Amino acid sequence: MAFTHKTDWSLFTLLERHRLSLEEAMGKPVGPSDSDEISSPEVLRTIENVIEDAITCLSRNEAPVLILKNRSNWENIQFQDSVGLQLATNCSTRKIRCNCPKSATNFALFLKIFSIVYKMVQTNIYATKRDIFYTDTVLFGNQKVVDDIITDISCMLKIPRRNLHILSTSKGLIAGNLSYIEEDGTKVNCTCSTTAAVPSNVEGMRNLITDAKFILIVEKDATFQRLLDDNFCNKMDPCIIVTGKGVPDVNTRLLLKKLWDTCHVPIFALMDADPHGIEIMCIYKYGSMSMSFEAPNLTVPAVRWLGILPSDFERLNIPKTALIPLSKKDQSKLASLQMRPFIAYQSTWKNELDIMETCQMKAEIQALNSFSSDYLSRVYLPNKLQFGGWI
Repeated sequence: MAFTHKTDWSLFTLLERHRLSLEEAMGKPVGPSDSDEISSPEVLRTIENVIEDAITCLSRNEAPVLILKNRSNWENIQFQDSVGLQLATNCSTRKIRCNCPKSATNFALFLKIFSIVYKMVQTNIYATKRDIFYTDTVLFGNQKVVDDIITDISCMLKIPRRNLHILSTSKGLIAGNLSYIEEDGTKVNCTCSTTAAVPSNVEGMRNLITDAKFILIVEKDATFQRLLDDNFCNKMDPCIIVTGKGVPDVNTRLLLKKLWDTCHVPIFALMDADPHGIEIMCIYKYGSMSMSFEAPNLTVPAVRWLGILPSDFERLNIPKTALIPLSKKDQSKLASLQMRPFIAYQSTWKNELDIMETCQMKAEIQALNSFSSDYLSRVYLPNKLQFGGWI
């Protein structure tokens, strides 16, 4: 049995040293519970179970194997309208063997990150995925290797990354009628003129106070900033606007889920009328294939598509000069969206996708500027919200 990299076997030592004291403290073996909050001893014990299995294999002169669920295959994804895209319980798996030349290095990298996570949880230290990459850039090679392994470990252990003491970097912004207290006690008061960054620990947010009548998800930062400049929050009913600046990070999705669970007000999505913008909206609403194992914590099926709709092209008589022909990449993405399992449950969405496929055109939100610079905030959004122009 050969490894192409020197494996960090310190976790095996940590395991033996920590196992007895842990079980004495708990009074029984521990593992993940069904509750939302997973304790550090539970996380430690779950990692220990994986390493103990590897030790058992070694004691039998067998090569240890890590079994991972295939998160990148649509055949392993099931759709439930109330939750979104979920990883099927009987999904196919792949194996990472320590005695196979093609996977030995990857096996060693998994053990390395298991060791890092174990030590962080044990010492109550938090780190970002970027921090972990810089613990040994030569060993990991690139950031994507670390990102993929951490996601695989989270899926394998059925433990959210936050409970593994891994922080996600936030790029999203929030503004409007909302105040809250962050985990460290910082008081945040959002207004239409003051934006706040989405916290790195959304779960630690408390005392959320709002009079918002609706929440608006905005695809792009430029549109988000334009709405703030137009004082949109104060012109309309009290509201909250959120942007993930494109494809949303985990924290922005967690925030939207928390707002929905707390406020239970309508949530609308304002996206470009192109396949990429529609896919981003689907991530907020139904989740993504790669993070389907965390769907209950990340999806908000209540999201409604406010605009821009492909049917708006003709309804508003948007100038053809403001429309953009679909590229081959757009056409491929559109065909992929048509095959997503949730489209069968959304006939009105299917109609909009068909319109785009027929006209072979797309439009950015900025296409509305062809009418006037403030048409979005002064006419389009107020009319849509007042007369129910969403699907």
